[in-house]
Amino acid sequence: MYPGRPLEFDPDVALDAAMTVFWQLGFEATSLPDLLKAMGLSKSSFYNAFGSKQQLFETCLERFRARQVRRMGEGLSQAASPLAFIREMLLSNAAEARQEGPRRGCLIMNTATEFAGRDPAVAGLVSTAARDFAGMFRQAVEKAQARGEIPATANSEVLAHYLLTTMAGLRTMVKARLPAEKLEEVVALAVQALR
Repeated sequence: MYPGRPLEFDPDVALDAAMTVFWQLGFEATSLPDLLKAMGLSKSSFYNAFGSKQQLFETCLERFRARQVRRMGEGLSQAASPLAFIREMLLSNAAEARQEGPRRGCLIMNTATEFAGRDPAVAGLVSTAARDFAGMFRQAVEKAQARGEIPATANSEVLAHYLLTTMAGLRTMVKARLPAEKLEEVVALAVQALR
């Protein structure tokens, strides 16, 4: 038996390129030619490596989820305090409003809106991502409670979902072109409400 032909491209680079296209355009508006151009692949290489547009999209969603959870974990471990992490996390979601060019929002939240649960596999990936993001916020809330930054009597699970919902709203309002100053005021209010 002969081994398959070696890959002539870097799969990580190709996946990041595909994720960027999906993030900017959404699943439906992304065409195969869009993906082939961004990834620098031929049709045969694309299908051999990634199967289909749907399979590639699902891989990109999982990649985005894992990357965001890792980033949140690193941010929490390096922050001056758990409450500072929460503030910085929310501010980072509003920061896109200060950048030039198109505003992408969050790939997971964009997908939740675009698919509205009509695809079970994608809905599962979105649900897993939301659960993991809320889990990171819950860790931060509980650490903040242990330090006296947030009242110990507060329900950490409810606060985690409050923060996740706030984050999703910030990303949506970034896409709606709400001014950065307004988004930052929302962040300040959201953090104040935790105390």
